[in-house]
Amino acid sequence: EVQLLESGGGSVQTGGSLTLSCTASGFTFENSDMGWYRQAPGDEGDECEVVAIAYGDRSTYYADSVKGRFTASRDNTGNTLYLQMNNLVPTDTAVYYCAKDGDYGVSTTTCARFGIWGQGTQVTVSS
Repeated sequence: EVQLLESGGGSVQTGGSLTLSCTASGFTFENSDMGWYRQAPGDEGDECEVVAIAYGDRSTYYADSVKGRFTASRDNTGNTLYLQMNNLVPTDTAVYYCAKDGDYGVSTTTCARFGIWGQGTQVTVSS
């Protein structure tokens, strides 16, 4: 069974840092493109933002909104995906989801391409 389990969310003040972790099981992690997306308060239905992607070839993608502040990394030995978040601001407040590529890979512009995602972890940034 494919599973993704996130941890590491919490509440911080502006300028703080958090590290999210996602432990994967049930598939060949090292061959998969993995990503983080978020749903902010007020987002409806499938509204979401692809925050970062850690591709299987070790390349990465970041949304402009987090570039320079967030770092995605992966430990293929431990089947774990990370998201280091620094200099957090209130607009980063959201539920963050770890996700695995779908049948057609991943997309930087839509979360719908992901095939599997975790239960989500809440990140709250106060001013």
